[in-house]
Amino acid sequence: MSLHRRAVLSLPVVCATPAVAQSAWPNRAITMVVPYAPGGGADVITRALAPIMERVLGQPAVVENRPGGGTALASTYVAQARPDGYTLLMGATPLAINPALQPSLTPRDPIRELAPVGPVYRNPFLLHVHASLPVRTLGEFITYAKANPGRVNYGSAGTGTVNHLAFALLANDAGLEIEHVPYRGSAPALLDLRANRVQAMFSSALEAQPLLQEGVTRALAVSSATRLPLFPDVPPVADTARGFDVAFWQGLFAPVGTPDAVIARLAEALRAGTGDPELRRRMSEQGVELMVGGPADLARMLAEETRVWARVVRDANIRVD
Repeated sequence: MSLHRRAVLSLPVVCATPAVAQSAWPNRAITMVVPYAPGGGADVITRALAPIMERVLGQPAVVENRPGGGTALASTYVAQARPDGYTLLMGATPLAINPALQPSLTPRDPIRELAPVGPVYRNPFLLHVHASLPVRTLGEFITYAKANPGRVNYGSAGTGTVNHLAFALLANDAGLEIEHVPYRGSAPALLDLRANRVQAMFSSALEAQPLLQEGVTRALAVSSATRLPLFPDVPPVADTARGFDVAFWQGLFAPVGTPDAVIARLAEALRAGTGDPELRRRMSEQGVELMVGGPADLARMLAEETRVWARVVRDANIRVD
């Protein structure tokens, strides 16, 4: 019997009911809220993790999609939920972006209003350009863009999205004056990249792959600090722009006030999922890096990302119309 268990049993009778209820957790299904529509990468990965977590917890793990409000709809719903461990958020990078970009959105301070359980994955981007550009490296692209002002612009999935801010960070660090063209999602942006209406874009590996295979675009760099197994010949942006390391990420959160013992159980189940060898292999083939960690790891990542994106939003004077 553990010291914790002996301590619980030795408590006065008046405390027995809450202690027993907590030790029996979970005794019903948990819900993982995804702030995006069904079928996207975040949804697919959450649904792949759910069965593994179910086996550890001994209860169903239900995935619920609540898109909208720049992910604020789902985040607010979970932040305001009862802190009992049964309603969780598959939070994402906008948690670190919105406080600077859209401070009116709730939760206004995710670091204080959500309890981290653990990181889930990072999904780096490929910087790819239209094949008509006479460049084959990131250094050549930067030189070309500087020498041809007004002739190169870049697309994104929308103002304030991660692939927009990634390019804004690169442009700021490299001293580029380059036009941003926002779209309503990656799909229309990629269509215009194909048509050479925009010349460059940060895209996920899976999104970029069809255009690369057809020879429509050319990969110059990967946004993570290390190379992707899916594209081993593509160097990191950091080889040219020192310290550059950007990815879309997700982590599992609970409402603030969720008992530490419940957070620990959830973190254990999450680590079983993100550490599963077969799932890691499948995700790696799609350019997704599953992360194995706990509450402290996710807390550090959220705090650091919040600082980075606040600086990018300020320096690039990015505003949501």
